Amino acid sequence: MEEIQSQSDNYRSSSSSASSPASRVPSSNFFYLRKPGSLRQPISFEDSPEWEDTDVDVRVEDGGDSIHVATTPASPSLSKLNSGSMPSPPLPEGAVVARKIAGASIVWRDLTVTIKGKRKYSDKVVKSSNGYALPGTMTVIMGPAKSGKSTLLRAIAGRLPDSARMYGEVFVNGAKSRMPYGSYGFVERESTLIGSLTVQEFLYYSALLQLPGFFCQKRSVVEDAIQAMSLGDYANKLIGGHCYMKGLPSGERRRISIARELVMRPHIMFIDEPLYHLDSVSALLMMVTLKKLASTGCTLIFTIYQSSTEVFGLFDRICLLSNGNTLFFGETLACLQHFSNAGFPCPIMQSPSDHFLRAINTDFDRIIAMCKNWQDDHGDLSSVNMDTAVAIRTLEATYKSSTDAAAVYTMISKLTEKEGPTLKSKGKASCGTRIAVLTWRSLLIMSREWKYYWLRLILCMLLTLCVGTVFSGLKHSLSSVATRVASIFSFVSFASLLSIAGVPAHIKEIKIYAGEKSNHHSGPLVFLLGQLLSSIPFLFLISISSSLVFYFLTGLRDEFSLLMYFVLNLFMCLLVNEGLMLVVASVWQDIFWSILTLVSIHVVMMLSAGYFRIRDALPRPLWTYPISYIAFHTYSIQVRTISGYEAIQNTYDISRNSNSKWENLLVLFVMAAVYRILSFFLLQFCVGAGTSVRRIFQCKQDTSNTR
Repeated sequence: MEEIQSQSDNYRSSSSSASSPASRVPSSNFFYLRKPGSLRQPISFEDSPEWEDTDVDVRVEDGGDSIHVATTPASPSLSKLNSGSMPSPPLPEGAVVARKIAGASIVWRDLTVTIKGKRKYSDKVVKSSNGYALPGTMTVIMGPAKSGKSTLLRAIAGRLPDSARMYGEVFVNGAKSRMPYGSYGFVERESTLIGSLTVQEFLYYSALLQLPGFFCQKRSVVEDAIQAMSLGDYANKLIGGHCYMKGLPSGERRRISIARELVMRPHIMFIDEPLYHLDSVSALLMMVTLKKLASTGCTLIFTIYQSSTEVFGLFDRICLLSNGNTLFFGETLACLQHFSNAGFPCPIMQSPSDHFLRAINTDFDRIIAMCKNWQDDHGDLSSVNMDTAVAIRTLEATYKSSTDAAAVYTMISKLTEKEGPTLKSKGKASCGTRIAVLTWRSLLIMSREWKYYWLRLILCMLLTLCVGTVFSGLKHSLSSVATRVASIFSFVSFASLLSIAGVPAHIKEIKIYAGEKSNHHSGPLVFLLGQLLSSIPFLFLISISSSLVFYFLTGLRDEFSLLMYFVLNLFMCLLVNEGLMLVVASVWQDIFWSILTLVSIHVVMMLSAGYFRIRDALPRPLWTYPISYIAFHTYSIQVRTISGYEAIQNTYDISRNSNSKWENLLVLFVMAAVYRILSFFLLQFCVGAGTSVRRIFQCKQDTSNTR
């Protein structure tokens, strides 16, 4: 304690030039602070249509931080929220008032999260955290990098990965129960959007995937979400960001991600880093928009790393973390007072969030160590010249013994002593509806993304012209049979190889699926069926257009049945290849490694297909069993009934059975189904769970580097 006291005194002397004793706690008339009495105003909100037509009035009394839940008749007037010193301007005539949302109180008590190490759950990421969030307010979890912000947010929302274990209790409206589907929304730090859709289309398809009911009922929901996130000017604009199309700014894209969750009209919104990759103007617009959303009654909990002074003034409560320890929880003004009481007053010309992070971020110790011999014009280079570890211990010890911590425990006890309204599930769209929506959405994406789909069709047509013209003018002699087999093998093999150009589109679809799966908007079976149904017209278009050109350029037999069989054979090869690409993309979830793996697989399959050497002559341990039987090229070049097969039977191992072509076509169909089934298990257990081969390698490399 003597060390802490001496270090604190040292800091007080070093910061005296920045803030006088009278100004260590900034005055309440600063524009980024609320008036002291504004946080004591009642908060009221209307219930959702699924609840009774009543208002839940949450009041915090001046005397003892007590909360009461009262039921009052519904009122169309907006209740007065704790808007601080930034009052809302009067609504102009004809303005549309945002629809109110029924929020919910959420409490976490003694919450501890451990991450599984090599043998057991030992690493504590969050340590005995306590806090609460009320309807109509914004609660922010702040701290430096790797302080446990996102882990705490996921623990409260019940979305921890399998490698984490949670201890403690989470209460929703005073009851220990999991939040049902549709009662809350969770926005990831990085969300994948569909650039080929407009903002309105993207949100409309999201509403169709999430909500039950008729299609016409979803329009009003989408319009409410667009209005809530101030996206009216961008509703009919493409999201962009792909195929050389200019995308929307990062601030608008971030608000689109939040609007996607608002179509469910959730009671609670969890947002991981809403200001991620945003500039100061976009960040302020984002927080003002979220403040407007909170004014409708929704409970907002989000994480943040750093904010400007204006943004900091919009927060209602702050949970300050460092290395998993809670250094403070309470109102923003009380946090400034807490730092001042601990000996770290905020200088007048410094942002509060900058000051907080400067005092508790251990990364600054390295900067001080590097610059310990440097001095600026005012003496010390750093305004905080004490060890951050000592500062963290000081702040933690001060908070545990403060009245702020006692007030938090008192509030938690009052919020959990009586159960409030139970959150109800709002229902899901049926599997058939979701499959139809995903199919139609994928078809729309294919029609617009020329880089991944139409360019692939053009490349296949160019390949067809090249192979067809090279092998054109063949006669119908016995010697031309081998040349025709070579042309067919080259056409099928290179057409399948060119299909690898669709890997980026598959990986993007998997990323979109991962986000929708995490929020229970989609599932592996729904995704696979929708992707399969939408890809069939495109693959058939490639098959019939390229087959017609190739078939007549090479002079194959002029029979309609044989032509249709040739088209069907190529279509099945492309369908099998699509399943193979989906499997590899699900394993790696990375463009470079997926393409490299697919090219290697295709080369191995082409070598063992029976064209360069018949299958019976291949080495049996590996090339015959199992590679030659797995390669779909094998069945694509053996399905033709050629007159005079006795002359070439020893060359290409053509079967004597007249039905062999249908048997081989059946094998191709079974292979396509097997790849889809394998993709189902990979999408179910790997995608969205944070596991992939590339990530596993990266984690092992990071572990070895830390050692």
